[in-house]
Amino acid sequence: MKGYVSSIQSMGTLDGPGVRFVAFLQGCNLNCGCCHNPETKPVSGGNEYEALDIAQMCEKYKPYFGNKGGITLSGGEPLLQSAFAKEIFTECKVRGINTCLDTSGSVINSDVLSLLEVTDHVLLDIKYHTEELYKKYVGCSLAKPLEFLSILNGKNISTTLRQVIIPTLNDNRESMLFLKGIKEQYPCVQKIELLPFKKICQTKYDNLGQDFPFKDFETPSQALIKELEAML
Repeated sequence: MKGYVSSIQSMGTLDGPGVRFVAFLQGCNLNCGCCHNPETKPVSGGNEYEALDIAQMCEKYKPYFGNKGGITLSGGEPLLQSAFAKEIFTECKVRGINTCLDTSGSVINSDVLSLLEVTDHVLLDIKYHTEELYKKYVGCSLAKPLEFLSILNGKNISTTLRQVIIPTLNDNRESMLFLKGIKEQYPCVQKIELLPFKKICQTKYDNLGQDFPFKDFETPSQALIKELEAML
């Protein structure tokens, strides 16, 4: 099976447990104001790969993975190419490689459910704590990722919740208590990661001739991140 990949990172350390081989799949169904990979949004972009090729490329780095590392499929939104992703993961599982999805959880269908059967870990974005913020800055309902998380919990798939902290939008006690409540409700959630919003992607938007929607938002300080982590 063939699919479309925007880029590949051979030794990622921020995309799941341990050292990861990361493939950023092409295409996204959302309109996140803080998107760091605008080049991955068009479904028609990227480079064509066979699933087996991706698995074989990943296998070359297996000695560096240790007990925790493996492959992560990110994006874009990898769930848009679930059948392709499943074949990649299936080939990786044959090779003894841990599999991880980095997703918004905004797509649920039979192909996605099938993909989860060969998924070891999920990085799930919970971007905001209210329906209003989700509709305004993401383009889908908050109910979608929560429904996806319920499915992960039912399948007992190890999950990390992630939230990009954007000052004035989700850098508050209400957002942290919301995340904490989710973790307490769903046993599959192993931990919560808070990621500081950054504007290093500005050059990508400039090169694409696009406006960066969140260019006027500030980057949170490390002190603020630690304060929010303490609330968790």
